[in-house]
Amino acid sequence: MKKAFSKIVAILMAFVVLLSTMSFTVSMHYCQGELIDTAVFQKAHSCGMDQNSKMISDESNMMEGCCNDTEIAIEGQDDLKLPVINLTLDQQVFITTFIHTYNTLFIDFEENYHLYFDNHPPFKVKQIFKLHESYLI
Repeated sequence: MKKAFSKIVAILMAFVVLLSTMSFTVSMHYCQGELIDTAVFQKAHSCGMDQNSKMISDESNMMEGCCNDTEIAIEGQDDLKLPVINLTLDQQVFITTFIHTYNTLFIDFEENYHLYFDNHPPFKVKQIFKLHESYLI
């Protein structure tokens, strides 16, 4: 369970790094205020009406064309080296003890292992009646 979880987290972190460093462009083509085409990594196809983008009805009046293009550029991160955080000794001690105590919360205690099950009592080398000096007469 723990190995599978760590593998999933590693894969997700790899995707986060990949997506944060990748830059891309979204291109959109609007015609009369409605979205006609959207493209990622390339220019959106036009509807064909933008060829006559400026029509002159009168010499004094100029109408704008009905089409416009919009591009949204999302820049990726170029430098992945993050600044090193300077921590005091007290902060370092707190962080290490917190991580250690948090990790020990997940230790399985299903197997009750006792040290005295494997140890046998020592052999009796001396005779007890001689130690207490009690003899039968």
